[in-house]
Amino acid sequence: MTGHPWLAEPMPAGRLPRERLEERILNLLASQNMCVLATTGDDGPLATPVRYYSLGFAVMFTASPKSPKMRNIAADPRVSVGIFAPLTGLASSRGAQLFGRARVLAADDADRARYWAAFRWENEHAEQGRSVAEPPRDTLIVIEPDRIVYTEHWLRREGFAARQFWRRPPHD
Repeated sequence: MTGHPWLAEPMPAGRLPRERLEERILNLLASQNMCVLATTGDDGPLATPVRYYSLGFAVMFTASPKSPKMRNIAADPRVSVGIFAPLTGLASSRGAQLFGRARVLAADDADRARYWAAFRWENEHAEQGRSVAEPPRDTLIVIEPDRIVYTEHWLRREGFAARQFWRRPPHD
């Protein structure tokens, strides 16, 4: 006897409607604040835990321009980001892998203001003893994913596959 019979084989293969999948992805991105950023450089792969903020499907963070992840992004902007909710068992397994290109937005970049609206920079300034009256000039890295692999085992209860796939529409 299993505690969650819907987790037993065979696994369902149903696909969530796009609107429901997008809602679940956006909920995950908004409810978490840590990710693992994967980059590649001369020394091979690098997986870095990073505190992030989200705006729609975009994830963003600041980084020191001289950090290993920034060197890797400069050499190859293709990245993968792993985001996951706390796990208490297979039934609670929920996470996403985002794939895209990292954009480095300097302080004078025209796109920067749109992203800063969702970035709670005041928290970071307070932690660092910096003035919360003065907006940051830190380097901002933004990843607008081209595709997302979303995993949620709870979906199996409704006959959907635990792993779902999202792609950015061509016109975005």
